[in-house]
Amino acid sequence: MNLKTASRFPLPLLRRGKVREVYDAGSDMLLIVTSDRISAFDVVMNEAIPEKGQVLTQLSAFWFEQLSGTVPSHYITADIDVIVERLPALGPERASLAGRSMLARRTTPILFECVVRGYLAGSAWAEYRAHGTLAGQPLPPNLVESVSLDPPLFSPATKADTGHDENISYPAMVDALGAETADRVRDASLALYRAGQRHAADRGIIIADTKFEFGIDGTGQVLLIDELLTPDSSRFWPADRYRPGVGQPSFDKQPLRDYLAGLKRAGRWNGEAPPPPLPPEVVASTSSRYLEAFERLTGHSLAGD
Repeated sequence: MNLKTASRFPLPLLRRGKVREVYDAGSDMLLIVTSDRISAFDVVMNEAIPEKGQVLTQLSAFWFEQLSGTVPSHYITADIDVIVERLPALGPERASLAGRSMLARRTTPILFECVVRGYLAGSAWAEYRAHGTLAGQPLPPNLVESVSLDPPLFSPATKADTGHDENISYPAMVDALGAETADRVRDASLALYRAGQRHAADRGIIIADTKFEFGIDGTGQVLLIDELLTPDSSRFWPADRYRPGVGQPSFDKQPLRDYLAGLKRAGRWNGEAPPPPLPPEVVASTSSRYLEAFERLTGHSLAGD
């Protein structure tokens, strides 16, 4: 498997996303394989981030198990022995799959990203600074960057496999999904955020914001899907360095975002594909942030290290 480009395994390929390949594993199951690709500003970079795929898979597995009592999910296992036992054709690919593959239940995805924001940062801060709103809804005046939002705000977005996601209002989500489904995923998202926030706080990490995704299985049950509280889907801050009024240091892909934002400000990149080349130090710094987030949140080093 070439982690820089794409995986190739002896199963029908259903979808190739920005970071993952999804395979048909039969019996209403999916095999989800996470590469070391990375995206920022909704553009996939050319360079791979070492060990990123293992971090995302194993951290998601940790959270799926940790929060299983909060919201049901599509997660079955990330144990390579169980995966190969269920899918013997993958036996020769064990080394490539180990640590970066997950078996999951098949669902029909709900095509919205369910974003929860506990702090005013990123695109939310940019919108507020320009308009005083978040997803078009007014916020109190005179808020500062990185301020805590109490209670956390549910801020859905359209989901795009390519191109840019777009923040929308909750009423627009209700119009698209109906009140029952929209309320269910909103309430589930807020419950997951609060539970994850409590766990992370005990480990010195603030979860500033995160996004969840949901799908509907064959019985009509709404399940949590995709990844969960990872550096790709979340903004992690060190609690001991938190200071409202400015941008915060992050345990996620912030070194990459900062580098690309600098290129955009200098007029050296327009924010669209193709992406600019990444210096080795940006790749190394981003990898180290992913690994540190994993170790702090789980309490152990990446399996195989």
